[in-house]
Amino acid sequence: MQKVERPPLLLHLAGRGDRICRAGILGLALTLLVSSLAAGGEEQKRLPDPQRGREALLTRAYLPVAWSEQTYHSVWKVWGLSEKPADFEERFRDRYGLHPAPYPNDGLPMGLRYTRGLLGRGITVDCLLCHAGSLFGQSIIGLGNASLDMQALFEEMFAAQGVKQAAPFPFTQVRGTTEGAMMSVYLLRLRDEELRLVAPHKFPITPNLCEDAPAWWLLKKKRTMYHTGSTDARSVRSIMQFVLNPLNGPDYIKSLEPTFADIHAFIRSLEPPKYPFAIDRNLAEKGRRLFEKHCASCHGTYGPNGSYPNRVIPLKEIGTDPWRVQGIPREAKEFYARSWFGQERDAQGQPLTLREEIGYQAPPLDGIWATAPYLHNGSVPTVYHVLNSKSRPKIFVRSYRTGVEDYDPVRLGWKFQELDRPPGPEVPAIERRKVYDTSQPGRSNAGHTYGDHLSESDRFALLEYLKTL
Repeated sequence: MQKVERPPLLLHLAGRGDRICRAGILGLALTLLVSSLAAGGEEQKRLPDPQRGREALLTRAYLPVAWSEQTYHSVWKVWGLSEKPADFEERFRDRYGLHPAPYPNDGLPMGLRYTRGLLGRGITVDCLLCHAGSLFGQSIIGLGNASLDMQALFEEMFAAQGVKQAAPFPFTQVRGTTEGAMMSVYLLRLRDEELRLVAPHKFPITPNLCEDAPAWWLLKKKRTMYHTGSTDARSVRSIMQFVLNPLNGPDYIKSLEPTFADIHAFIRSLEPPKYPFAIDRNLAEKGRRLFEKHCASCHGTYGPNGSYPNRVIPLKEIGTDPWRVQGIPREAKEFYARSWFGQERDAQGQPLTLREEIGYQAPPLDGIWATAPYLHNGSVPTVYHVLNSKSRPKIFVRSYRTGVEDYDPVRLGWKFQELDRPPGPEVPAIERRKVYDTSQPGRSNAGHTYGDHLSESDRFALLEYLKTL
């Protein structure tokens, strides 16, 4: 019988009982972008239901305990404080870029929740860690979390729990982005085509893809999804990749599909928030005409008769950072296509196959004012700078808070401070990750120069129109 090499993440299971909680920590850390939310293993055929999906998303936890309850309440010790601050919950959210839950969640921010484990109640994560944000004091489900420092959250919670083992690769290169695609590749390495644990495959890991989570409400307009348009937008299994926690068995993973179908339906039911400030309607009408002339062929038209062309723009044309397009190893794509994930069919029995990654999908722009920063890697802080590539900051920092005072309603996006140079190694890593250095791999802010020929007055007319979407 072939000896199967157990991944390092599973070796904790061989120890004493008090290490069982730790067994899932790193595996769980790699399941962050989509939670494994089950509906009790239902097998009967049913139509996806957005209300069931909302309930599954907001009321259930099906991942193993990552941290003890005490770990959460003592993590302040890792911050270097001498006593627990009176405003601990607020400081916890601010430090890691999390947001208050607008639903019952026992005082935890969106993305964390209590669950039961072998050693009692503990804390796990769900997909709102990355896919829920806030604007001006209002938490918004489906808004990509552009404040999150996933690396700090997991490093410091690990440290508070006494776990010394480092993550196998960086989860975050710069705050507000994640290495989500590489997490998926890493987890896929540990499975065979039927999702059984095997000796790890040798897919390379290249953690420089620097992904800014897109808004969920855009999915209903798309025929393909993800930044590269590589996947059919109807696919349910593709959003289940991150349940490949080594502690989850193949039958359990497959049983989650009906619930993920409900969650997928809920995602497709979401609507963008409305721009909350005054709009100059005459200027916006001028901007609409400019938009339909210069932008609509890629980003679509809006209103009752609007249409979306679902164009994927080749790298040579768009000119933006190539790492996300080129970063997923071909061996991993081919294995994915052979696996259970790649065998998904639509209602007519046609395969929902992967598409070749040639460039980036020009997204719909509904609620664009709310989704700063911009480009797939979050390298451009405002829409104005999307329209004027020569003015884009090369090295910049922002507050990563989401109040009215942090928002720029003139240029549509986050206020920022441009820097002459990046911080040196003497600066703590949690502070270095706040600085966006566009010279680094995966973080270029080049490309999408289509607005460079516009006059300043035309740019601001376009911005005024975009407030209406």
